[in-house]
Amino acid sequence: MREAEAGLRELIPEADVFEHNKRRLYIRIPREKITQAAKFLHQERGMRLSICTGIDTREGFEVLYHFSEDKTGTMYTLKVLAPKDDPKIESLASWFPSCDWIEREMSELLGIDFPGHPNMRPLLTSDTDWDKGKYPLRRDHERRAEEHED
Repeated sequence: MREAEAGLRELIPEADVFEHNKRRLYIRIPREKITQAAKFLHQERGMRLSICTGIDTREGFEVLYHFSEDKTGTMYTLKVLAPKDDPKIESLASWFPSCDWIEREMSELLGIDFPGHPNMRPLLTSDTDWDKGKYPLRRDHERRAEEHED
């Protein structure tokens, strides 16, 4: 077992680890543990946060935090699920400046709230007539009719 994987399992016993291949691990953790797990990978294991991605699944809103262990070429992806009736995940923007824009994008496009974010103002829709409460990357989003469509 990898040291970082063992450390995560010790820190978060309920973590569910799936090894996609030797250099790709997916670790599902409770959303309440995201800051603890991310700080462990970064501060204790020296990994960098590469990117975050979000998706609307049937089970809820899933946010994936992709950490790179550059010395081994291994990617550790923390998977966090927020229920559709409570789409909140603690912000990592104060720990990882790269999360600033990413969380703002996910908020606008998926409607996920990131409590603790230092500047949750619109990023992509700030100069548009986009209706608040409409999230284009949600499964239930209805496209508005465009003039060029029949």
